[in-house]
Amino acid sequence: MTQEGADSVLVEVEGAVGRVTLAAPARLNAVDVPMLEAVADAVRRLDADPAVRVVVLSGQGRAFCAGADLSVHLDEGDLDGTLRGVGAVTRAVVEAGTPVLGLVPGVAAGAGLAMALAADYVLVADEATLVLAFGALGLMPDGGATALVVASVGRARALRLALTGERLTGAQAADWGLVAESVPADDFATRADELVAHLAALSPTGTARTTAAITAAALDLDATLAREDEGQHALLRTPDFVEGLTAFREKRRPTFGT
Repeated sequence: MTQEGADSVLVEVEGAVGRVTLAAPARLNAVDVPMLEAVADAVRRLDADPAVRVVVLSGQGRAFCAGADLSVHLDEGDLDGTLRGVGAVTRAVVEAGTPVLGLVPGVAAGAGLAMALAADYVLVADEATLVLAFGALGLMPDGGATALVVASVGRARALRLALTGERLTGAQAADWGLVAESVPADDFATRADELVAHLAALSPTGTARTTAAITAAALDLDATLAREDEGQHALLRTPDFVEGLTAFREKRRPTFGT
């Protein structure tokens, strides 16, 4: 087994399995720009390694990823970098010929949910929490989420999730078709191991063509990321975002449009 990575992103290769783990459990694996860059780079490198037959994307501890790290001061460069970074992770995952398994045992929120949904197969725990969580900040979904969610659950439910900030359990998300499968928390690790073994045993060329064809039929990633980049870039510079971010940090409801 080989292992590399900064403190906040771990990259491991064991036989045919490559693992990319968000490793900031104290903040529920909320991501910053260096983490996003490291994840995108790791997925691309593992995908290019012919010995790796499956890539596992997961988070350390009880969460997958709580979204962007909003606990620190963010200047415009940080905001733009985060937007680009989330898009880069989604692109790396979606465009990988190697199957990517997303493991979500707990929270997947905002950008974290977008990254999880980019995976070819998403396994969640029944008790996990999935939420778009952009509206409360005066923002729109990004990281490809505007297309990934619609492709999975349709326009009506996508708008419901985006406009209400409704939290879905893992079991609800699987029932809606937002994710591939949900299992009880006690069975999560066992089922994850089974899926890793199954995906690693598939034909690499057959799997690559299958995932590429199905993804191409379901979404136009280039157009999606371009729309999100334009819209989010503008929204990040509005008074409503400032209010949403301030309210988030002060743990209160935002008051928009004042």
